[in-house]
Amino acid sequence: MQQVQIANKLIGPHQPVFVIAEAGVNHNGNLNLAHQLVDVAVEAGADAVKFQTFQADHLVMPDAPKAEYQLRTTGNTESQLEMLRRLELSGDAHRELQSYCHKREIIFLSTPFDEQAVDLLDELGVPAFKISSGDLTNSPLLEYVALKEKPVILSTGMSEISELIEAVSVLNSAGCENPILLHCVSNYPAKASEANLRAMQTMRAAFDLPVGFSDHTEGIDISLAAVALGACVIEKHFTLDRTLPGPDHRASLEPGELHQLVQSIRRIESALGTGRKVPTTSEVETARVARRSLVAATEIPVGAILKRDMVIIRRPGTGMSPATLDAVLGRRVLRGIEAGTLLEPGMFE
Repeated sequence: MQQVQIANKLIGPHQPVFVIAEAGVNHNGNLNLAHQLVDVAVEAGADAVKFQTFQADHLVMPDAPKAEYQLRTTGNTESQLEMLRRLELSGDAHRELQSYCHKREIIFLSTPFDEQAVDLLDELGVPAFKISSGDLTNSPLLEYVALKEKPVILSTGMSEISELIEAVSVLNSAGCENPILLHCVSNYPAKASEANLRAMQTMRAAFDLPVGFSDHTEGIDISLAAVALGACVIEKHFTLDRTLPGPDHRASLEPGELHQLVQSIRRIESALGTGRKVPTTSEVETARVARRSLVAATEIPVGAILKRDMVIIRRPGTGMSPATLDAVLGRRVLRGIEAGTLLEPGMFE
């Protein structure tokens, strides 16, 4: 599996988890709020902060219904189109945000929802494109993004493996050979019982590509489980305050939770290690105390043939290992050994 580079970060096996703090539309169309979200992502230690780039009129029809979760969070007094119009960011706002992210030394990403959005983000020099689950079957958009010759992160919510095969094929054919795939459950919030984290292993085996998890469950524990299962990328929605008005705030982490998520990810990835079963540096000293050695049970005269009743097994572990007992039984003792002495190989013929 090849690693993928996004800005100064390598993504893939044996690399740190790439953490995307998903601001999405939680800025509520307010640039000052968007700046505050960038600050929260930086302070939490995320690698990237991601927004969404769209023009509502290019995204939905006037009579397009709201999703169930949008009805729960924003009511039915306005249409999906009217709601999204309030959540747009202008081209100038994008430029300001990209500049602010550069100043704060965090990677700026955004999800484009149409070709004009792709062009805007490409003009801004984004180091990668993130495609939403809703556009996994939007082959024209996938192709247009791939032709920009930048890394692509593809969310895979609502999809079957056959649809994912087709999407990866479209990306490959247009020049994106190594997309990063994010397992995802497209509900807000998603139930933990529906997370199906083992699907990441299926995707990894099927495509030999970096696989991560775009997490819509509540809390941070499912994201951490995904890291333990080998996720290379974790994407998680966050907000300044879950009580703010808007469609995604309720299913988002608050600042302290985002910080805890990043710190816990770093702790878990450090715990995963290399996979080689060898003693750690700290265990070497413990072994000297906790393991046992072969010890003379009684005084053993020179020339005696070592028998089992002449040997006891006791701590510390600084002498001959009990695993060598059979190898020394029956051997002649070269010098007298006092009772309680740790046996050594040089004591025997």
